[in-house]
Amino acid sequence: MRLDNLEQLVLTAVLALRDQAYAVPIHAKVAELAERPVKIGSVYITLDRLEDKRYLSSWLDDPTPERGGRPKRYYKMLAAGERALRESLHTARRLQEAAEGSWRIWRWRPKTQSSNG
Repeated sequence: MRLDNLEQLVLTAVLALRDQAYAVPIHAKVAELAERPVKIGSVYITLDRLEDKRYLSSWLDDPTPERGGRPKRYYKMLAAGERALRESLHTARRLQEAAEGSWRIWRWRPKTQSSNG
């Protein structure tokens, strides 16, 4: 049940967006969470992969004139996706705690040059 970074971001975006989770807002939320630009194609590929893993389900809404008669595909997190995201975040917290503990113990100090003259 390991998730890569983009899968974590996409699942978190779907969770945060709830009933507004379709590609455009998901992409915007992923970029916001990542604090960097993310290609929309990468988000589409990740959405497909997460659906193949049965972490997400999707459905098409009714076509709208604003979209040229095209429907929106909405996404919803499934129980397996929630479990995978929880496990992934739990692992990330353990790693963060271990790293922060090590940083507190090991403090970098620059070498001081002796003044021999």
